Amino acid sequence: MPQPQMIFVNLPVKDLGTTKDFFGKLGFGFNPQFSDESTACLVISDTIFAMLISEPRFKDFTKKEIADSSRTTEVLIALSAESREKVDEMADAALANGGSPANEPMDEGFMYGRSFQDPDHHIWEVVWMDPAAVQGQA
Repeated sequence: MPQPQMIFVNLPVKDLGTTKDFFGKLGFGFNPQFSDESTACLVISDTIFAMLISEPRFKDFTKKEIADSSRTTEVLIALSAESREKVDEMADAALANGGSPANEPMDEGFMYGRSFQDPDHHIWEVVWMDPAAVQGQA
């Protein structure tokens, strides 16, 4: 059986320490194997990671200008949650620890989500879906 594919989402950050502190307060850990003084590997799951890269180092990977995420949206990052309560826990923790609101909560009954901006204005969505709806039974 093939090994599960991994994904590394690369995000530029203005202050790596502030960003690491923010995500640490949300309960995330970091993989030191892929981290250094200019990069922190945020562990989302066994196969999903966000590479938080200081802007000067990020510029080494692209010839394009870095988007000003306080004015433009370059990406929407959506994370699943195991319950409506877990959605609220993460969004509330983000807002209490330096995050800012992004969009209004979304409640479709079978699907519930909230979003927030991290200290660098990247938009994170946290979504719960009723497992029965995912299987087409709702």
